[in-house]
Amino acid sequence: MSGFTGVDYYEVEGLLSEEERMMRDLARAFTDEQILPGIARHFREGTFPTGLVRKLGELGFLGANLQGYGCAGINNVAYGLILQELERGDSGVRSFASVQGSLVMYPIYTFGSEAQKQRWLPRLATGEAVGCFGLTEPDFGSDPGNMAAKAVRVGSEYVLNGTKLWITNGSIADVAVVWAKLDGVIRGFLVEKGMPGFTARDIHGKHSMRASVTSELSFQDCRIPADNLLPKSEGLRSPLSCLNQARYGIAWGAVGAAVACYQAALTYSRQRIQFGKPIASFQLVQQKLVHMLTEITKAQLLCLQLGRLKDAGRLRHTQVSLAKRNNVAAALEIARLARDIHGASGIVDEYPVIRHLLNLESVFTYEGTHDIHTLILGRDITGISALE
Repeated sequence: MSGFTGVDYYEVEGLLSEEERMMRDLARAFTDEQILPGIARHFREGTFPTGLVRKLGELGFLGANLQGYGCAGINNVAYGLILQELERGDSGVRSFASVQGSLVMYPIYTFGSEAQKQRWLPRLATGEAVGCFGLTEPDFGSDPGNMAAKAVRVGSEYVLNGTKLWITNGSIADVAVVWAKLDGVIRGFLVEKGMPGFTARDIHGKHSMRASVTSELSFQDCRIPADNLLPKSEGLRSPLSCLNQARYGIAWGAVGAAVACYQAALTYSRQRIQFGKPIASFQLVQQKLVHMLTEITKAQLLCLQLGRLKDAGRLRHTQVSLAKRNNVAAALEIARLARDIHGASGIVDEYPVIRHLLNLESVFTYEGTHDIHTLILGRDITGISALE
């Protein structure tokens, strides 16, 4: 079991069920034993720890909140707690699990045919197969509705042309859930590795999410069997519903990154001696630590209620936007404060802080930027859209 006891100032532990605590503890031990020992090296070398994929599957962490088809079928709070612990390890590992579950398995589960579900979901759940999600394009990030990717029906096939950018898992994926316009309507397609006209190229030079595969997908007259269309997908609402699932997980994951930074700063401040005493004894350092703890506690409570609403079937996408927006911004601020408390030591990977800080710079803008979520919420509370 993990020696890490977590951060729980408001006794949130008592609000969790036995199963929720069990899954959290399983993910906590996995993070301590399987992720943390090697993650700094992977981040430094810019490599994804592919050896973790099957292990994540064996523990039931991939698509864990889906029912049937080899999925664990746990509730959404337990699933969120898993992602929280994975991101305490690294955002790249949590991103892998989020993409696999929320952006690949969920759309197949929700919009796919029974044959597509039977073929892909069990393999994706075990980690035997890896998936990616192709929505973002070079010229269309926050405005996916104007995507340029297009598919045309030609006999018993679809011919796909376009480019997708910033795709997690892109070059290691066995199947890509790709969104393109068919007769002017956005539809989802399953594009398999090796299909003629489909290429994936990794993006290098990243200073963030370095322990994660990020790719560009290109489709040049890529021929896809007609059976690879997700039959129930139609319109922008389909990919956005997938993003909502992923944003839910990000809200939880950000808490894990924040906790890692807070714990590191608290430990360091107790051990670092300046002016003859630990820097934890100074008022300004205590103020920073208290602020960090406060924001973590607020984020934990937001996540818990978000999960309860999701499990009750009452969750609104705007509530997910509020949690993603708040929790990632809080985690990024906490990472910066932790970097400050560490002084010069905060920029080296002997400590986890700079790694989390750099990762969170990406999390802050992906799956809907901070500003886009602000405008989503603004539209909800005023009834007036600032996006149009």
